[in-house]
Amino acid sequence: MFDGIARRYDRLNHLLSAGLDRRWRRYAIRELKLTGRERVLDVCTGTADLAIEAATSSSGQAREVIGVDFSSEMLRLAQRKIHEASLAARVRIARGDATQLPLPDWSADVATVAFGIRNVVDPVQACRELHRVLVPGGQLAILEFGAPRIPGIRTMYLWYFKYVLPLVGRAVSQHSDAYSYLPESVMHFPAGEAFADLLRSAGFDDVRSQPLTFGIVWLYIATRGPKVVG
Repeated sequence: MFDGIARRYDRLNHLLSAGLDRRWRRYAIRELKLTGRERVLDVCTGTADLAIEAATSSSGQAREVIGVDFSSEMLRLAQRKIHEASLAARVRIARGDATQLPLPDWSADVATVAFGIRNVVDPVQACRELHRVLVPGGQLAILEFGAPRIPGIRTMYLWYFKYVLPLVGRAVSQHSDAYSYLPESVMHFPAGEAFADLLRSAGFDDVRSQPLTFGIVWLYIATRGPKVVG
C-alpha cells in the first residue's frame, strides 16, 4: 500500500493537514534539543521528512541520521530528497522492519517516529526495539495522530476525517484503500496517556504526552532508562 501511494505521499500530507505536518515535525525536533553530537534513528522514515528536519533544523541538528522504513518505494524517494538537499554525507537510509531493527544495542542517541508507529503490525515490539537500540539516557520522540477532545472541534474533525479525507486521498493518490485505512487506523490506536503507558511498559522512563493542534496530533517524549526489557 505504501509503495502504491509513495509518489503522491508528500503532496497529500501537506494538503490534508493544511501544511501543519511540517510544523509538527519542526516542533518535535525542537523539543529534542539536539546539540550536533547525536546519532538519530528515524524509524518508519517514509520519504525522510523528519530525518531531513533532524539534520537541518535551525533549533539544533543531529551529527548523523539513519532512516529505516519497510517500503522500498518510499526509500527510493527519500534517497532522492536527501541527495537534492546535499545531505548524503549525514543522512543514510536502510530498508528494515520496525519490530526487528537492523542496528545493534545502544547504537543511537535519539530515536524518532512520525506518523508510523500505528502502522506497525506489533507496536509494542517496535517500542521495545526502539528502547533496545537507544543508549541509556537516550531520547525518543513519537508523533502520532489522535482525535480532539473539545466537543465541537471533535465533531467537525471526525466528519472531515471520516468523509472528506478518504475522498480527497483516493482522488489524489489514485489508491482505493490507503486513505480509507488512515482514519480507521487512527480511531483504533491508543492516544494520550494510553500510548504513554505503552511506552512505559516497553521500558521507557520520564514519558510525557503533549497534544498538538487540539489533540489532532500527539507528541510523546521519553527517555531510555538503564533497565533492560526482556
